[in-house]
Amino acid sequence: MSDSAAPQVASAQRPSHAFANLDNVQLYRVGGKDPRKFLHGQLSQHMDEVTETRARRAAACTPKGRAYAVSLLVGEQDAILLRLPKAIEERITSQLKKFLMLFRGTEMTSLDSARVFGLWGLEAARSLSADADTLDTTGDALTLEDGKLIRVQDTTEGVPRYEFWRLSGDRLPEAPTATPADWAAAEISAGLAELDSDSSEAYVPQMLNLQHVDGIHFKKGCYTGQEVIARMHYLGQLKKSLFRLAVSADQILHPGMSVIAGDKAVGELVNVVSFDDGRQEALAVIKHAALDAQPWTIDGVKGEVSRLDLPYPVPEQEKA
Repeated sequence: MSDSAAPQVASAQRPSHAFANLDNVQLYRVGGKDPRKFLHGQLSQHMDEVTETRARRAAACTPKGRAYAVSLLVGEQDAILLRLPKAIEERITSQLKKFLMLFRGTEMTSLDSARVFGLWGLEAARSLSADADTLDTTGDALTLEDGKLIRVQDTTEGVPRYEFWRLSGDRLPEAPTATPADWAAAEISAGLAELDSDSSEAYVPQMLNLQHVDGIHFKKGCYTGQEVIARMHYLGQLKKSLFRLAVSADQILHPGMSVIAGDKAVGELVNVVSFDDGRQEALAVIKHAALDAQPWTIDGVKGEVSRLDLPYPVPEQEKA
């Protein structure tokens, strides 16, 4: 069973003004000599795109182009801050540090006292900074006295979202509290997949729709896995991608369960959340060829599966 398999139960009344303590993620600082050069060779993002006022998503990949991590990064003076999932933190850092040894003077440090909070709604963000109104676009970032305030992908329902990376002090947003499960539901609604020990190295970044959330820079120089990722992009070989699903079933879903069309497996669940009214939602990587083979089911589960909207277009799913 994967490390994200424990059922997450979120409120069916989706928050629109709240914050949650995201204790399942860890912040790191990459600094010293040549931090950008080091990360540029390991991530799918062009490091010139990552500044103190602009955050970007990126995948870290194997030489075969399989993403073993998806991270959010933002600049901090001469350093780079990045957020990693604790579930596979050791796996990610051990892989990155194999290459870090080649960059004498570059350091990657865990910020153990730092905290990450997810925010719903502009008012929650305003409680941290009067300049929150300037964060108009996904990735816009502000430097605060005690950390970073970053606009992240809105939900499909149109709720603006932010992350507060608290680097010092004990300040909290002024808003009602929500849970990490509520944030997981918002991440699913925003179409943002998180990898765990089972899904790490399972997908090329495009299969996670990372190119549609500014997570892949196709014109940057060489990085680990680039050849496979570029070939898939330029030759149009993407055969599967990330879908958002609603599942009506009494059984609890888990990541890794197969999506079935007819009698064939056509995909698998990547992230799952249950709501306190019994509904369940998931992000799943599914073959485009299965679009003509609906309705889908979940292997071993009695219940209906329906496709839900994502907050961004996925042209590959429409062309299939």
